Amino acid sequence: MCGINGFLFKDEALLDKMLQKTAHRGPDDQGTFFDDKISIGHNRLSIIDPSSAGHQPMESSDENLVITYNGELYNFKELKRELSDYNFKTKTDTEVILASYQKWGKECLKKFNGIFAFAIWDKKKEELFLARDQFGVKPLYYYFDGEKFIFSSEIKGILCHSITRELDKDAINIFFRFLYIPEPKTPWKNIFKLPSSHCVIVKDSNLSIWRYWQIEEFDTLFDKEEIKERVKGAFKKSVERQLISDKPLGLYLSGGIDSTALLGVMSELREKPVQTFSVGFDVDIQKEKYNADFDIAKNTAKHFSSEHHEVLVSATDVQNNFESVVLHADDLVCNHTQPTMHALAKFAKQKVDVVLTGDGGDEIFAGYDRYYLNAMLDKMQMIPRFARKNIITKSLLSVINKKDIYHKLNIERPVDRFEEFMLQKEDMISRFLNPEFNQNSVTHDFLDKKFSNPSNFVLPKDSTKFLMYSDLCGWLLDDALNRGDRMSMAHGLEARVPFLDIDLVKLAMQIPAKFNLDTKEHGKKIFRQALEEYIPDFVLNEPKRGWFSPVAKWLRGDLKDWAREILSEDYNLNTKDIFDFNEIQKIFDGHLSGQKYALNTIWSILVFQVWYKQYD
Repeated sequence: MCGINGFLFKDEALLDKMLQKTAHRGPDDQGTFFDDKISIGHNRLSIIDPSSAGHQPMESSDENLVITYNGELYNFKELKRELSDYNFKTKTDTEVILASYQKWGKECLKKFNGIFAFAIWDKKKEELFLARDQFGVKPLYYYFDGEKFIFSSEIKGILCHSITRELDKDAINIFFRFLYIPEPKTPWKNIFKLPSSHCVIVKDSNLSIWRYWQIEEFDTLFDKEEIKERVKGAFKKSVERQLISDKPLGLYLSGGIDSTALLGVMSELREKPVQTFSVGFDVDIQKEKYNADFDIAKNTAKHFSSEHHEVLVSATDVQNNFESVVLHADDLVCNHTQPTMHALAKFAKQKVDVVLTGDGGDEIFAGYDRYYLNAMLDKMQMIPRFARKNIITKSLLSVINKKDIYHKLNIERPVDRFEEFMLQKEDMISRFLNPEFNQNSVTHDFLDKKFSNPSNFVLPKDSTKFLMYSDLCGWLLDDALNRGDRMSMAHGLEARVPFLDIDLVKLAMQIPAKFNLDTKEHGKKIFRQALEEYIPDFVLNEPKRGWFSPVAKWLRGDLKDWAREILSEDYNLNTKDIFDFNEIQKIFDGHLSGQKYALNTIWSILVFQVWYKQYD
């Protein structure tokens, strides 16, 4: 992976500042291109053809096009055969993108299977073309105020310019409700994420942006045996594609189904033992709870004879690295696993340059319990509304042992059900956000606009598939993949996601959700059955538990004084108009005493306080 930067005027010193800010993304090489109309820069992490021939920015064979590119194109060898009339000078996928654009123009994007963000400057037309991959695995930010256009892999690159730094109040309100900021928004006005599956042309201060790809078929396959065979074949093909690398490659291994299946297939496809990496927690109590996945991963590694590496994270590690984690996160993301992922990436980079991860498996194969709960609610909505208040209905729902599940029974619009499952509670947010800053309708309005506009994308009719697709286009994209990219690239480590292979995702979306809904503890039924030969019984029969982290407990102990300082008004005087610090201290005290669990609230404020102090 790499870092890409540029803007539509010439300034060598300014571009150098941007490249310094994104240097961690590409520690192997750096390059620039200038003419009177544009400045383009590149930080290179060399994975395919690491020779000097892969230096970027790269020009096309006719020297009319210039590209700066971040990512991996997994089908570049197949495309190269289609482009036999092009005079290739390198073995890189970068040059394949250049040749594809030269031959097919913007339509080339429909041929790409990979993870990418790139910018191509056409010297003759004097126009800039930018694109981002179908699922937004690789980041691409841009600034546009109607005249000036700047792009970068990270916001900190754009902030090198003399632009007005004004918080986007709507985006910050959404952050505290979602715990991330959904595309195309960012924390700053006039700075945007180029949405996944989108491209843009910039010419003469005019910007044209459009969606180039979307999933169009949902719930069209019904033969379970055929589905299992196709899932197995598509998954193995995806893994095989993503093993292409000229640098050492490994796997993030947890105790779950997804990474275990990856290891099983990787072990079959590779002659040498797979390098696997797991992270656990350095805790004195409840080790079995917090390191359950860690221990299972160790047994999985033994089962497949992988070359296994382990790292333990302590409360001290979290405290010492928190500012660096927030800085590298770049965008606002509240997830208490980020320091852990940061430590795991730093550890893995000592051995490999590429890791495969299991991100995306739960979203495309219905692994979260909310999908099971939602399907149950759909069935119970067959009960007439006037009869839903009876004791039998409430008793049936109480068995699920999930808070507020009865309330969700009477919510019928899928987008409203999505809000209920995913958003933080308004009564908590109204406590710590000052009334002048708090906008409690902004998130609902954002979602309504996103999902009510048929021009955005085709939506599934089944409400459970709607939740899955919403997560695929939301939480996965702007939380999980966002932090996965930032935490790995902070150390120059490339993270790949085989579950987000285009062919596999398209296939998964054609499988009715009910085929994967086993129990609340065991989802992904079709996937589990399809890959059963690669998943040992001690993993296959484990309930899904999520990633238990001792952070909530550490906040009551080792991290208490550190957190108290950051949560105080004196830590950052610029946030006094945003927060009610008296209420924040009460919320923190309630968490410390065990009266009211408030990890997400506390962590979101910690992240924002440190983030705003670094960037304001």
